[in-house]
Amino acid sequence: MLWAGATVAAAAFQVARNAFQRGMMASSGPWGATLVRFLFGLPFSTALMLGAIAVAGPGNLHPHLGWAFWWPALLGALAQVLATAALLQAMHHAGFAVGTALQQSSVPLAALAGLLVFGDTLSPLGWLGVAVTTAGLAVLVWPRKVGGEGRLLPGVVFGTLSGLLFGLALNGFRHAGLALEPAHPFFAAMTSVTLVQAVQTVGLVAFLLWRDSAALRAVIAGWRGSLGAGLFGALASSGWFFALNLAPAAAVRSLGVVEMPIAAVAGHRLFREALSVRQALAGLAVCVGVVLTAGL
Repeated sequence: MLWAGATVAAAAFQVARNAFQRGMMASSGPWGATLVRFLFGLPFSTALMLGAIAVAGPGNLHPHLGWAFWWPALLGALAQVLATAALLQAMHHAGFAVGTALQQSSVPLAALAGLLVFGDTLSPLGWLGVAVTTAGLAVLVWPRKVGGEGRLLPGVVFGTLSGLLFGLALNGFRHAGLALEPAHPFFAAMTSVTLVQAVQTVGLVAFLLWRDSAALRAVIAGWRGSLGAGLFGALASSGWFFALNLAPAAAVRSLGVVEMPIAAVAGHRLFREALSVRQALAGLAVCVGVVLTAGL
């Protein structure tokens, strides 16, 4: 059950990272806030990778950095960047807790993405989970105001899009880690995180230099506050990658719904957000649908 502990820790770290990033939206915009998790997380991920190499012993490692690793890693990297920006927009429009709940659609949407991209199949129970999750999400976002700016449709669209992209990223990262070094899952996870974050950092810096240099300057100027987002981002990514190297993506993401109550508490304490009874019950339905989709 080592994967379960890694998943719960990753979910908690992810909520902390999201809270840091949400506070940076005003100064650096969604793309600048997205860059923060990768740019300032890269030093921490590199340190974790070096620690993993030391633990395993360099002579015992035989990484395979071929196309079987790079194509799912790059697909996951792009999907994760877009998913992070979409999630930040969803939180801006729909609130912190509801944005996080919408992100949980990543499990049923990951099943659909896995079917189309990786040839995975869904059981009848899995399709039931898709239906239950979809109904729960519909009820969750039905009120006109849910704790953010009250603009319903953008929050729904961005939140659901983030779930789809995060689900695609999870599948990609799992296949990349297994291709890299299946005999040493901790090393494979830490190395995958570092390489993926390096690619994401270079790509986003180049994009901001081209389209929004002011946002890049804001990110660099706010480096002290960004270190927290980087640290928690690196810890969250490391936990997810490690769990994905030990268990199927659906099982990992299903247990990851523990992020929802953590986010609800954080949203109330940090941003003075509150969920109605109907929204809380709808969130519970999302959790049930996620578990059904995973077949647990």
